[in-house]
Amino acid sequence: MTIITSIDQLEALYLPAPVAASTVKVAHAMTPDYRRLIEASPFAALATIGPEGIDCSPRGDKPGFVRIHDDRTLMMPDRRGNNRIDSLRNIVRDSRCAFLFLIPGSGTTMRVNGRAHLSVDPALLESFAVEDKAPRTVIVLDIDELYFQCARAIIRSDLWNPERHVDPGTLPTPGQILASMTANEVGGETYDKAWPDRAKATMW
Repeated sequence: MTIITSIDQLEALYLPAPVAASTVKVAHAMTPDYRRLIEASPFAALATIGPEGIDCSPRGDKPGFVRIHDDRTLMMPDRRGNNRIDSLRNIVRDSRCAFLFLIPGSGTTMRVNGRAHLSVDPALLESFAVEDKAPRTVIVLDIDELYFQCARAIIRSDLWNPERHVDPGTLPTPGQILASMTANEVGGETYDKAWPDRAKATMW
């Protein structure tokens, strides 16, 4: 196997060097245009790093669920989940953090890199409450840099084309996966049947 072992080797493969459009788009504080993109997004991938390695988890809510507190600060509520808290453990131990925002129907995505901490300020938690249910923590990201990503990945994947949607019936269900991994001790058909009502009751 031939591998890349130096930055010089890597950069030599990717000539010519990035054009101005790839570099001047980087900002170190919120801009009006970047504000509009973030406020339109109902979904973000959250990337963190910790002693055990890296983690990337999906986060979603109504558009604008990530609050722009000021030009250098974003706030993301930690909604109900499985309580593994992998991302949150990482943030406590290593503040490096990144958000990648997707906007349905748009090829443009937003990348935000920075340093994060977790807040449990009661007033802040309450300000993110939905149906009288507040998150247990809020991820507060201090922005180092933010910029839009070109649309090539979205175009190649044809992500928003309904004709390319995968039939869920062709995929293994969570219950089937769990049953397969535990010799039917966890999961199964009962798990899948209970999931819609369980999700509805624990959404917030």
